[in-house]
Amino acid sequence: MRTSPSLLSLTIDSALLNLSNIADLSPLPDHIVLDLFLLPARTRYFLSSRHSTFESQLPLSFLPDVLRNSEIVLISETCTSLDYRVAISCFSEALYFGIELLFVFGKMSLAIRDDEIDIIIGAIRSDLTSFMNEWRPMFSRFHLIIVKDPDLKEELKIPEGFNLDVYEKSDIDRVVGSSTSVLFSGYACRYFGYLVSRKKYIISVDDDCLPARDPKGFVVDAVAQHITNLTTPATPFFFNTLYDPFTEGADFVRGYPFSLRSGVKCALSCGLWLNMADHDAPTQALKARQRNSRYVDAVMTVPAGSLVPISGINIAFDREVVGPALVPALKLAGEGKFRWETMEDIWSGLCVKVVCDHLGLGVKTGLPYVWRTDRGDPIASLKKEWEGVKLMEEVVPFFQSVRLPREATTVEDCVVEVAKAAKERLGSTDPVFARAAKAMLDWVNLWKSVGSISSSPAV
Repeated sequence: MRTSPSLLSLTIDSALLNLSNIADLSPLPDHIVLDLFLLPARTRYFLSSRHSTFESQLPLSFLPDVLRNSEIVLISETCTSLDYRVAISCFSEALYFGIELLFVFGKMSLAIRDDEIDIIIGAIRSDLTSFMNEWRPMFSRFHLIIVKDPDLKEELKIPEGFNLDVYEKSDIDRVVGSSTSVLFSGYACRYFGYLVSRKKYIISVDDDCLPARDPKGFVVDAVAQHITNLTTPATPFFFNTLYDPFTEGADFVRGYPFSLRSGVKCALSCGLWLNMADHDAPTQALKARQRNSRYVDAVMTVPAGSLVPISGINIAFDREVVGPALVPALKLAGEGKFRWETMEDIWSGLCVKVVCDHLGLGVKTGLPYVWRTDRGDPIASLKKEWEGVKLMEEVVPFFQSVRLPREATTVEDCVVEVAKAAKERLGSTDPVFARAAKAMLDWVNLWKSVGSISSSPAV
């Protein structure tokens, strides 16, 4: 556990959050005034728009060339020729006029560029017209990667007006080749998009999902909420009973250790679903008419050490931080084309959660919701998924007991260790586990050769 902050540092932290309400800084000792200015600068949290009053007090020679003419000014601690008291007073005035102070203790999410995001869609159906048009208000700003299921014979129908790349079976074969056990058919085709993307953030939504509406009737911007989840800290080491303390209007509750309040990097955001919940085939067959209409306006961090069945229907993740851990490995013998006939995302989710716990990363679940349309026959699907239902009784105890060595310091190292353990402890119980372990090792090799930022996919 980190060293607890001092009373003085907590007071300075509070002053930063209420700086616009402080009219006179003159009674403060110089060293505290200096700390008020330098603390956000040291942590690279001090962002302000250029402001005429503020600018007039700063010698432009103080600013790097690249920042002098930009609309955003990053104040760094290299600043030496500045009257700090004047600068803070001016900054307080800027706050009064609505200039945002971003990233003060993570209370606001990092403003990211549109070109840092890829929307990835696994096309299981050929006609994406309705799907794409429904998502147009949210997707049109971003680059999209659509990966066609290699088993799909019909041509894709995609409306115009999107910035996108489409990958088909020939592209997959060209990049991956035939020397790997990784299969990109069915819902696993989206993983090829994860592999060839070069963006920092990935958002992935199934092609049978549409934008949801909140209880007030407003359309939910799933992209914005996922990015908020990923760019604000997670708190996996101590549960906050007001859920995500970095959500607007929330905070840490009494008794929450100050030494843990800075949180950790959030690597994975798992959204939820209205209408058709992500039940397994037996539950859906038993409750055929049940629909999820309960909208819970909350995000929470999954506690460290707790496993969670992560659904691939509506997720986002930081590709640079945890990309290789989302692995298409567990392929059922009778796997079909509906979510309740697959287990690939469940295995992948358990893997990424174990990896995140080991590396001190966070996983969030809750908002955003999507509206999931009715699709498939759960009775017909029951036979296909029953294999997976039984396997979970072996899979969950395995992941609960996995302990990764200290030497595993990268995501790739961790996935390799999980694969070795799966082969050793589960491989003899069912051939599907041996195949999954091999696919995980092949996936790591693929990621190093194709998926790394420095490599260029041959597409």
